[in-house]
Amino acid sequence: MDRYLEEALDLAARGIGATSPNPAVGAVVVREGEVAGRGFHTWAGVKHAEVLALEEAKERAHGSTLYVSLEPCTHYGRTPPCVDAILSAGVRKVVAPIEDPNPQVAGRGFARLREAGVEIEIDSSAAARATEINEAFIHFMRTGRPLVTLKAAMTLDGKIAAPDDESTPGRIPWITSETAREHVQLLRHAHDAILTGIGTVLADDCRLTDRTGAERSRPLLRIVLDSLLRLPPDSNLVRSCKDDVLAVTTSAASPERRKRLESKGVRVEVAERKDGRASLQGVVELLAREKYLSLMIEAGSKINWSALESGVADKVYFYYAPKILGGMQSLPVAGGTGRRRRAEAIRVRNVRLHSVATDEYAVEAWLEKASLEKAEGK
Repeated sequence: MDRYLEEALDLAARGIGATSPNPAVGAVVVREGEVAGRGFHTWAGVKHAEVLALEEAKERAHGSTLYVSLEPCTHYGRTPPCVDAILSAGVRKVVAPIEDPNPQVAGRGFARLREAGVEIEIDSSAAARATEINEAFIHFMRTGRPLVTLKAAMTLDGKIAAPDDESTPGRIPWITSETAREHVQLLRHAHDAILTGIGTVLADDCRLTDRTGAERSRPLLRIVLDSLLRLPPDSNLVRSCKDDVLAVTTSAASPERRKRLESKGVRVEVAERKDGRASLQGVVELLAREKYLSLMIEAGSKINWSALESGVADKVYFYYAPKILGGMQSLPVAGGTGRRRRAEAIRVRNVRLHSVATDEYAVEAWLEKASLEKAEGK
């Protein structure tokens, strides 16, 4: 990979969490072997990476090579097309790893530049990293729905809770280390929304906040699946609400409870399954309509299985601690009915291992949707 393109990708990564619903993009202008300008996009900064880099380069942009982490845009959004700025600056060559999957661009940026005499080089050696940086954006553009990641912390034998934890006086011990929990905050920062169930809220009185302190394009939307609106008005979640908490409920929920929560700034929406429970699929559809690119699920055993079995989850990110609980009563990461045969197991692909802390690691993998469809007889 060219070192200037690598630098453009490093710049793009600095925008993670701060660009949605736009992609994270970095750009480097090089003239006569020297960097003349750099830029990366953030939602608050408005201007796109290419424009920022060209503005920094000024007259040195004429005859330069522009290294950019994603195909330059050709459409009007909050700003004019980046292709226009590139042509006006007199850039000689553009190097990028992938096309923009946005149907409004999708190769049109490269085509317009070529037609104007700009040399285009697609450096596929950087495609994997460029795709990873914008995997939620790419997924949304290709499917029309947010990328859903199921995150869990567990023992080596796949347990997320012990039977007597809630009866233990004082704070329940964490399964994973502080280092692992800090790593989870980075995951939260990279997501647009986070979801849990009312059982987890009642048991843990969690906040579900992004505690990195890093810039975001919009607040992390905190979602609770709560069929009967049992969310306590004095819970940490509600008390910390700043128009960033959504309770997803059913028609069976009390109107009085709804009014009480709404008076505290909580948004309440009805999304109901046929069995009368709050709908995960309904949440995904709502987020898609409002252009949330990604959702992370941090919930209990039942919701975890529902996310897996229904096909709502696209990825898993499982943290493993060097502990074993054993027993039949300790909760597994995914409960529910499970699969009755090993041949019907939900499969994963593109498995990656991440070293998190001493003796701790995480498994990141994409769910194999074909194994879900096969089990359902599709």
